[in-house]
Amino acid sequence: MEQVVGNGKMPVESEVERLNDKLAREHSINDYYDRSPFLVRWIEQQRLRIIREMVAYDPNHQILEIGSGGGHVLRMFKRAKLTAVDVSDVFLAAAAANLAGYDVEFIKGEIDKLGLPAKKFDRIICTEVLEHTKDPEAILQEIARLLRPGGRAVITVPNDPLINRLKTVVKRTPVGWVLRGRIDWGGDIYHIHVWRPAEFRAILERHFEVEEQRCAPSDLLPLRPCFLCRAKR
Repeated sequence: MEQVVGNGKMPVESEVERLNDKLAREHSINDYYDRSPFLVRWIEQQRLRIIREMVAYDPNHQILEIGSGGGHVLRMFKRAKLTAVDVSDVFLAAAAANLAGYDVEFIKGEIDKLGLPAKKFDRIICTEVLEHTKDPEAILQEIARLLRPGGRAVITVPNDPLINRLKTVVKRTPVGWVLRGRIDWGGDIYHIHVWRPAEFRAILERHFEVEEQRCAPSDLLPLRPCFLCRAKR
């Protein structure tokens, strides 16, 4: 296990890092996956299942996750060569604990500023991250640059317009009274961008060929749109 800190382009204490450290401290990523309300955990399990199926990995793959958080996604791919990138020391520390024993390199920094070698990765995962970023298209351009020919990028975002409507309804019910602040457990207040699935797909199609779109927990309740992308031919 190795931890690398960028290439000197990112300040030791950047605004992006401070914000993400704050998010990580206020909203424990381990608690979110392990102790959030049952319905939330079930939805996230469906998202992870879709990601795993879309990645379709084998042990020879080099897999990059951008915004790796606590490593809960990468730990599905134990036999691959993993790279976890995040701007937060708090998230990276949680990922290091959760990925103990894995073949993984941890890199601190903003992916579009790291200068990683082009066409380095067979699989790239970016899940529930872009809504937090100032320039999501710069990250998408970097994903396209880093992806090997024939590789796959799996990208997901929350369907915040639908999620927020459902939260408003739940908050008016007895269930909302019982859950109270736990309804907002995921740190949605940190989202800079809000997309409907069709809006986000249109952005993706400027950079990739979108081969598949599925939603967690289901296409009938599309709370977490998931996209399988390949580099444009």
